[in-house]
Amino acid sequence: MAVDRAQLAGRLRLTVTRLNRRLRQQGESGLSPSAFSALATIARRGPLPLGELATLEGVKPPSITSTVAALEAGGLVTRSADATDRRVSRVGVTPRGRLRLMRSRTRKTAYLAGRLAGLDERQLQVLDEAGAILERLLEDER
Repeated sequence: MAVDRAQLAGRLRLTVTRLNRRLRQQGESGLSPSAFSALATIARRGPLPLGELATLEGVKPPSITSTVAALEAGGLVTRSADATDRRVSRVGVTPRGRLRLMRSRTRKTAYLAGRLAGLDERQLQVLDEAGAILERLLEDER
């Protein structure tokens, strides 16, 4: 029996969206999804110039400027002048920002691990394989 790719795409989109929403709720970081994403990107790739952060986040520079200002006001990131070009501002994560990310990720992982605990070994194997396939789809995009 052939798989209807459009129907599968619709089911996957809905499932991934719902899972993402549940994980955000469990994370309770106190940040908007875009602010949390920017903080995670800064922690993973930073310190970054604002323009590069905007590109990585897929937003316009004015949007990232206001997001970073809110993160900075919360003590989660710091700005510093670039060593080679003083006109460029680099954003780095603070220890408080790293702690916020870690706590949120820990809560999300615990929630998901609890949900996975009710599955049998075959179901876990299927999810493991599906996760690898989804990861490959994302990698192919780059």
